[in-house]
Amino acid sequence: MLSLVVLISGGGTNLRSLLDAAEDAEYPARIVAIGSDRDAEGLANAEAFGIPSFVVPFSSFADRDAWGAELLREIATWTPDLVILSGFMRLLPPGVVDALAPRLINTHPAYLPEFPGAHGVRDAMAAGVTQTGASVIVVDNGVDSGPIISQRRVPVLPGDTEHRLHDRIKLVERELLVQAVLDIANGTVNLEELSHT
Repeated sequence: MLSLVVLISGGGTNLRSLLDAAEDAEYPARIVAIGSDRDAEGLANAEAFGIPSFVVPFSSFADRDAWGAELLREIATWTPDLVILSGFMRLLPPGVVDALAPRLINTHPAYLPEFPGAHGVRDAMAAGVTQTGASVIVVDNGVDSGPIISQRRVPVLPGDTEHRLHDRIKLVERELLVQAVLDIANGTVNLEELSHT
């Protein structure tokens, strides 16, 4: 059974998909703690599911490294098998990534390496592409540049707005994330091997 710590910054819709999946006794992962860099709306999920939560506010620290050290300390208290960035909108300092890698994964609303960065959906629309996608990756110290665990195409439909397209991508992201955790738990995906290819 994989133990997960999930980090969020917003509403926690991907987190909710994992929580729902873990309600099934057959699903081989359990969320042991939910963390955030702010008083995020998604922390209500922790309360609803009776899961411990923690907040390490970025603004309370002198710099990113000091914040990262405290975040890492909080994560380490739960000794997770896997840490998931689920709509976590803060760049982790290299020391944190190095300490957790390769058991640190993230979702991204584009078909990487297309449209990395914070505005993947907006960038896809601006480029006028007919399809974009969603990806689950191992986090490294680049910008959405880590090894790809899984990804799927999502069409850009006529009349799409950024919001409408993003909503459709999020549905795919959730499915990919739940499946990726399952694949890691059952050994179909080996993060160590993936990170050394």
